[in-house]
Amino acid sequence: MITVQDMLRRLTDVFRKDPESNIGKLMAILADQLAKLEQTVQRVEEWRDIDKAEGTTLDRIGENVAQHRGATTDEIYRILIKSKIARNLSKGDINTIITVLSTALDTDPSEIKIEELYADPIAPEPAAISLIALPLDRINAVGMDPRQFAAIVQKTVAAGVRVGVIELTGTFEYGAIGDPSDPNAGFADLDQTMGGTLGAAYSPGLVPDLPL
Repeated sequence: MITVQDMLRRLTDVFRKDPESNIGKLMAILADQLAKLEQTVQRVEEWRDIDKAEGTTLDRIGENVAQHRGATTDEIYRILIKSKIARNLSKGDINTIITVLSTALDTDPSEIKIEELYADPIAPEPAAISLIALPLDRINAVGMDPRQFAAIVQKTVAAGVRVGVIELTGTFEYGAIGDPSDPNAGFADLDQTMGGTLGAAYSPGLVPDLPL
């Protein structure tokens, strides 16, 4: 960042280089304006990033990939944009689906597990998959409804493939006597600052109102 001292040092010795001099005060005004301009340029550069852009700037990024916002928040819209970019490059196979979902949720691919239902021992079904592990905390963090996320998943798979039950994994678990305590897996304290989260299961049925 440009400072008054930097500008004064560039002057020749015929000028006073005291910040309290007239020339110093003039340079202070100029330095303040240049600093604001530099901040604006930096913000423009940062807002090229989907994770940092907000409002109408994020809308323009969505327009570039033909992803409409609808009535979604910035947090959910970022997921829609990321998933749309990944879906445009998707081949529809299991690994690509995992890549799309992990990119959209900004999570590690190892946290997402998909099972094909054609070999299900109870209710086998061709051309169907079930998501048996998804990070519930990431979906909750952006305020997305499970039905909305189910719609993203259905748009990601190949045409004709049905998405079955989606299991959203939590972190809560019981431990055996003598096991070391885990603040992210056990019961929560009174202030809700620690403790595990419960999981959930969702079977897609109704079509949610998302601009996919």
